[in-house]
Amino acid sequence: MSTTGIVLCGGRSTRMGRDKAALPFGDETLLARVVRLVATAVDHVIVVGHTTQALPAAVRVERDEAEGLGPLAGLARGLRISTTDLNFVTACDMPLLRPAVIRRLFDVIGDADACVPVDATHAMVLCGVYRRSLLPAADALIASGQLRLRALADGAQTKRVDTAAFRDIDPHLDSFFSCDTPEAYQQALVRLKADATSA
Repeated sequence: MSTTGIVLCGGRSTRMGRDKAALPFGDETLLARVVRLVATAVDHVIVVGHTTQALPAAVRVERDEAEGLGPLAGLARGLRISTTDLNFVTACDMPLLRPAVIRRLFDVIGDADACVPVDATHAMVLCGVYRRSLLPAADALIASGQLRLRALADGAQTKRVDTAAFRDIDPHLDSFFSCDTPEAYQQALVRLKADATSA
């Protein structure tokens, strides 16, 4: 079955203080790295960003239809463009993502509308698989002013998979680490260096 990866990078990066997508990470940017990793696990990649960003030319790029509406609107834009039933969605600030985690989410979704990892505190709704059939529900939430992606997951038949189920392919669960602050970004760089040293 053909699959699509939707990478969201249109956020305002208010916690980071500058555009996260363009931050260097190793010899590439955060966005370029995430796109490359996602591309190894899906058949198509769509990047959804805002109108002023310089976005990669090697993948399909879509601009947010209306800026400032958050990741749910970005997901809706991606689902509207996607031609596949199953779509993996992530943000550009998750550079330690492992393609094997993406593949497992596709494998375990079953008949559910969505599949997201969960830990003791929250669901990782920005590292999940969503069916294209959720687009009307996403549009309805946006129209009603409910802009949280979690609202879509909560209102759908969502399979929640404990992050412990991924430790065999991601022992430190780095795939779920989001560098959305300067401190977290520095931590991610340290993890990247440690991975390179142990490789």
